[in-house]
Amino acid sequence: MRAYKPNWDTVKVQTACQLRQGISPRRLALTLALGFVLGCIPVIGIPTALCAAIAILFRLNLPAIQAANYAAMPFQMALILPLTRLGGRIAPFAAYKGPDWRLLAHSPFELVRHSSLQLLEQAGVLAGQALVAWLVVAVPVALVLTLALTRVLRRVSVIATAEAGD
Repeated sequence: MRAYKPNWDTVKVQTACQLRQGISPRRLALTLALGFVLGCIPVIGIPTALCAAIAILFRLNLPAIQAANYAAMPFQMALILPLTRLGGRIAPFAAYKGPDWRLLAHSPFELVRHSSLQLLEQAGVLAGQALVAWLVVAVPVALVLTLALTRVLRRVSVIATAEAGD
């Protein structure tokens, strides 16, 4: 029995045909830009599901949008603090009061219980502020990324030939 050896010329042609099917440079650029921008949402755990929902809703390339989402993950981590600070300037919902140290005189457990509620409240406020800043920044970044990626992808010959089909 002979081992299967793929014909690489056939594989290249099949891949090129798959890339040509309904993916224009403009649409692929939009998909990648949306995936990247959504991947930078400053709340961990939301981007993957959101990218999948948007790809299905707008019939975008699901693997491409998820690849861009995962590529944005380091940026998501790096942007949490700057977006929170910017959001605090844009929408100062509440200032952090800190723990009430007087509770420590009654019981250390009372301080932990009371502080954990304050911590959850503050985390919600900070997440809201970061989301406000992300909304302000996301639209211009998505537009610039879409335009830049469209220019780059038009230079890729396999994808550029698909533009006539879109």
